[in-house]
Amino acid sequence: MQTKILQPTEENLRRAAELIRRGELVAFPTETVYGLGADGLNVEACKKIFAAKGRPSDKPLSLHIASLEMVERVAKISARAEKLFAAFCPGALTIILPKHKIVPDFVTGGLPSVGIRFPANDVALALIKLAGCPIAAPSANLSSLPPPKTAQEVFDNLSGRVEVILDGGQCRFGVSSTIIDLTTSTPKILRHGAIAAEKILEAM
Repeated sequence: MQTKILQPTEENLRRAAELIRRGELVAFPTETVYGLGADGLNVEACKKIFAAKGRPSDKPLSLHIASLEMVERVAKISARAEKLFAAFCPGALTIILPKHKIVPDFVTGGLPSVGIRFPANDVALALIKLAGCPIAAPSANLSSLPPPKTAQEVFDNLSGRVEVILDGGQCRFGVSSTIIDLTTSTPKILRHGAIAAEKILEAM
């Protein structure tokens, strides 16, 4: 497979969205790091993410969405979640919520919950909207290497493993999103990232 770095023109975004709909992989920018994306409701497509990254297949994938309506398709939104979506989304926050049956167990590593991320990046949002599905997208790197902050770093990691890399320039943060689990009675920060945990907890 020949990997191409493409500018995010309307034509190239449509091409990338068509690849996602066909069950292929596309790397794209977010405000945190570049993600390696596939249709998050397509098990065979998501298997390609694990193969490309060399990622353990029991590790859950988060879903990138482009609207709150898309969240409602895949997860149960609590009052706490509504507050966090209002305060930080679009933004560098992944919120773990109880999943609906539409989300395959394979995608969540067998867990009854799913991570939801509403990225604050125009290229990412355009791709998700054009694809018309939530996009599973861990960082676009081999599992042993640091998350990529530029399209060239993605290419250096995954050349020959992904057909298209959308070049959105350097990521604003360069560190992964903060992850908060809202599936238990006490919210829990599972990964510290671009948004300070204190700000998140204050917002609830």
